Amino acid sequence: MRKVLVTVELSDNNYSSYIEELPGCVSTGKTFEELKNNIQEAVEFHLEISREFGDEIPAVFNAGFELIYKFETTSLLQHYRGIFTNSALERITGINQRQLQRYASGESKPRAAQITKISDALHALGRELMVVDL
Repeated sequence: MRKVLVTVELSDNNYSSYIEELPGCVSTGKTFEELKNNIQEAVEFHLEISREFGDEIPAVFNAGFELIYKFETTSLLQHYRGIFTNSALERITGINQRQLQRYASGESKPRAAQITKISDALHALGRELMVVDL
């Protein structure tokens, strides 16, 4: 199954997304869950209309595909701000709380190495939680 990247951004009041491999296919939602449902419907509709009009469809969409969601760093930190405190993020990433706040507010953009630290730390936490049973 091929993976299709959905870029997710967060504004003050909603989520928006687009797929570079499928120009013009965009969606929004008030919550991330709503956005995921809406972009799935948008992809299906976009492909249906493209087939109907004989438009070229990227090869990735001719077989089974899975939508993978990629957050821009500021949007990710804002999305999880009620779940992770800057203190907790500092513990798992090694990045200073003040700097994390700058990233979350959009005051500064993280370098590639910092983005990797955040991503790796969250994935490691996810893997750790996947093996825990209560």
